[in-house]
Amino acid sequence: MWRLLRRICPWLLAVSAATAHAGEPVLFDWFEYEGHDATFEQPLPKGSYRNPVLAGFHPDPAVVRAGDRYYLVNSSFSYFPGIPVFESRDLVHWTQIGNAIERPSQLDFDGLGMSRGVFAPTIAYHDGIFYVVNTAVDNGGNFLVTAKDPAGPWSDPVWLPTIDGIDPSLFFDRDGKTYLLNNGEPEGKPRYDGHRAIWMQEFDLAQRKPVGPRKVLIDGGVDPSKNPIWIEGPHIYQREGWYYLVCAEGGTGPDHSQVVLRSRTVWGPYAPYPGNPILTQRDLDPARANPITNAGHADLVEGLDGSWWAIFLASRNYGGVHYNTGRETYLLPVTWKDGWPVILDHGRAIPQVLPGPAFMERGKSQAPMTGNFTWRDEFDKPALDRAWMHVRVPKQPWADLAARRGQLTIHPLAEGLDTLRNPSFLARRQQHLAFEASTALTVPVEQGTDAGIAAFQNERYWYFLGVRRVAAGLELFLQRSSDGKASTVATRTIAADAKTLKLKIAGDSGAYSFAFDADGKGWQWLRRNDDGTILSTDVAGGFVGAVVGPYASVETDK
Repeated sequence: MWRLLRRICPWLLAVSAATAHAGEPVLFDWFEYEGHDATFEQPLPKGSYRNPVLAGFHPDPAVVRAGDRYYLVNSSFSYFPGIPVFESRDLVHWTQIGNAIERPSQLDFDGLGMSRGVFAPTIAYHDGIFYVVNTAVDNGGNFLVTAKDPAGPWSDPVWLPTIDGIDPSLFFDRDGKTYLLNNGEPEGKPRYDGHRAIWMQEFDLAQRKPVGPRKVLIDGGVDPSKNPIWIEGPHIYQREGWYYLVCAEGGTGPDHSQVVLRSRTVWGPYAPYPGNPILTQRDLDPARANPITNAGHADLVEGLDGSWWAIFLASRNYGGVHYNTGRETYLLPVTWKDGWPVILDHGRAIPQVLPGPAFMERGKSQAPMTGNFTWRDEFDKPALDRAWMHVRVPKQPWADLAARRGQLTIHPLAEGLDTLRNPSFLARRQQHLAFEASTALTVPVEQGTDAGIAAFQNERYWYFLGVRRVAAGLELFLQRSSDGKASTVATRTIAADAKTLKLKIAGDSGAYSFAFDADGKGWQWLRRNDDGTILSTDVAGGFVGAVVGPYASVETDK
């Protein structure tokens, strides 16, 4: 088993690397995450499921059916491993089985902000091979990876240097031809900011490259007279003699939407549906209770029973504009009206509980992908759980499960959370507006090592609740970074002979609180109700959501 893990996912392995680091190793006994959102307390009637189906930062979903299984991928930007791959039998219950970017040799994200890296992947299946096409923004451009098993291993990237723009996807026509679609600049000079086009070109599968002429299928959007912005995320489907071109439009914020056009021939011309958009939440009252916004970037899939379903992204907001959980993955049925696919009627809010597919597995929990649950990692397995991510690609194996069985040993790096490289921080998605994340660690013996738990949005916006050895004993501290300006906002000295320490971050929408328990004496608050909106996407910018996890670093004189 250990040999197999070393061959497939060497970055996951618990290998000792203490001699490679200057810092004192830090031992973590366990990590626990608990979510308790009020909206997830809604009763779940028999045969129903809960939205989102992937709670927390799971943006830009794409889906494909292969036999009787469904496979889904998401954007992961500058996190590693990248492009998570999920499997389901029913589109409702999802399990992560791998990552399309799983080896450090495939891509490198050093120097990139957290919202760069890999954008909007799509997944396709044809003649026994899975294809993921994607854009590595600022570090290579568009590329293709393939696998015979969606769990991996996936190939090294095959670069597509003649394709600019973002959001590539493959379409396999019934006549045997393959086409590559993507978003790019229009022909000539863009008329306005956000003016984009959808391009298509035939693709040679054997040579793994585009061939023949490229053509614009959509210039601007479904109604060019209104100067629509950011037409993107294109997919083509075939049904009853029509080619359907389905795209996102309006940007990824509150005006996000999904539109559809169709043609009798693959090259068009494509005529828009008179009832567009087929999905949006922009026409709803922003003051409504428990709002879900930003809906769009959909991918359609046909079930084994002939029903159609849409996987798409949306966000759960608080305070009108804030969302710390990022853009999440939702599922809704598709209704065909007069030969057009409609995901949601205009003016209707996205339901959080609704009847599932006829083929949905009954009596099975959707946790830990959605709903309220408690998730705990005892660090007693040979490899890290797939829920964990690294901030950018690790250059050395600092997360060690082998040195102390049943504990996570972090060999701290001299990288702060503000680095554009890889800090020694394990990240798990925040999936709830109301949550608690806690861990137990052995306090550092030597001065010069900081250890604890972090809540992180990007390198400029984060919290770090930690402990360090000082001359007076042990110092607990809370650091906050907002817009790149880091400061210590709370400290407390505890007994120098404390052996173990528990630390906790509790979030409730925009209020984050921080607590500690030294040697089992009970939880005490270090700081309560600090400004958690700094971890929201609208404040921090970009496309990711907040994450939490254990962190340790070596102090430097920078």
